[in-house]
Amino acid sequence: MIPTVDTIPLLQLASGDRLEIQVYKFFGTQPGKKAYLQSNLHGAEIVGNAVIYQLIEFLMTLDESQLNGEIWLVPVCNPLSTSQRTHFFSTGRFNVYDGKDWNRIFWDYEKECQDLSEFASTQINLEIAEIRKNYLQRIILNLDKQLDKIKAPSSVPHNERYRYQLQSLCLDANYVIDIHSSSNQALDYLYCFQGREESANFFLLDYGIVMNEYDGDAFDEAFMKPWLALERELSGLGKIINFDVESWTLELGSGMQMNPESVKKGVAGIKNYLVQQGLLQIPGFPLRDAEAKEMSFIQKNQIKKYYAPAGGMIQERVPLGSEVKAGEHLYQIISFKQVGNLPAVIDICAETAGLVFDVSTNYAVNEGEYVLSVM
Repeated sequence: MIPTVDTIPLLQLASGDRLEIQVYKFFGTQPGKKAYLQSNLHGAEIVGNAVIYQLIEFLMTLDESQLNGEIWLVPVCNPLSTSQRTHFFSTGRFNVYDGKDWNRIFWDYEKECQDLSEFASTQINLEIAEIRKNYLQRIILNLDKQLDKIKAPSSVPHNERYRYQLQSLCLDANYVIDIHSSSNQALDYLYCFQGREESANFFLLDYGIVMNEYDGDAFDEAFMKPWLALERELSGLGKIINFDVESWTLELGSGMQMNPESVKKGVAGIKNYLVQQGLLQIPGFPLRDAEAKEMSFIQKNQIKKYYAPAGGMIQERVPLGSEVKAGEHLYQIISFKQVGNLPAVIDICAETAGLVFDVSTNYAVNEGEYVLSVM
C-alpha cells in the first residue's frame, strides 16, 4: 500500500515560515473501521516517532486487501513542542506562551452537552450503529463551532487552533492511540479506561493504569469521555451497550531517548491490537501468546508519587522496576546547608508496597520536586 500524505499547516511564525504536520493515510480495499495514531505531543517524548515510522514502513509492504478500513498516522503531531530546547535538553511538555501542559488543552464535548439524558432517551430503540452515527454527528457539529471562533477577526490563542486541527483528524475514528514516553525514566505501560481492560491485553504490555479519575482535558480523555458518558446514560435507561470505540495512551520508555526495546514492544503491540480489532490481516498475527498475556492493572488513584522533603542530591535510589514493600528503603537525599551543622543524609522509605515504574532523570532536587512513582 502507498499512503496518501496530507500536509496540514499549524502555525505561521513571525518570520513567515510555517509549522506543519503530516498525516499518512492508508486505505484498504473494503471500507471499515478507522484507527488514528499519533506521537510526540510532548516534545521530549520521541519513542513514538520510531514506532510510527516502522508502522508506516510495514504497512507499505502490505496489499490493500490486508487492511479492512483505514489507518491514519501522525508521527510528529506537535512540531512546536518538538523543537523546544533549553541548552541541550529537549523540554516541550508545556506551551511556552501560556505554561499549559500540551496534553491538558483538549476539547471535551461532554462538558458542553447539556441534553445528554434527553438525547439518550431518543436513541433507546435504535441499533448501536445508528446511535453511534447520530451521536458522532452531534460531536462533529459542535467541534465545527470552534472553527467559527478561529476564523473570527478576534480569533483564538494558538492552543485552541492547534487542538481543533488535531481533534478534527480523529473524531470519527474507532480507535485512537496516542504514543507518549515518560518525561523522566520509566517502564513501558499504558493508560486504560474502565470497561476496556480486555482490549488492553492486545498490546502485550505488562502494566496498565486504569483511568478511574479524569477531567477530559487530555487527548485520549477528550476522545473517549463523551462515549463513556453516553454508555452510562443508556445503561441507566436499561440499554446496556459498549460502542466499538477505544482510546489509549501508550507510555513507552523514557524521554529524550530512543529505547530499541520500547520501540519493539510498541510496534508489536500495535500490530497485534489492530489485528485483534479486525483492521489488519497479517501472517503471524495475532501473536500466539496474546490470549495468555495478562496485564497487571492498577487504579490511577492508587499510584503513589514521591516528592523530595528537602533539597539536595539523591543517592542510593532503588533501580527502576524494583518491587518494594512498605517501610523499605527507596532513596536518600544528601542535604547541604544545615544551619550550624554538617550536611545530613535523609532516608526515604516506601509508604506502601508496589513497583517503582517511573523515576526522575535529575539526581539534584529542590524541596518538593518529583523523585519517583510506585504503582
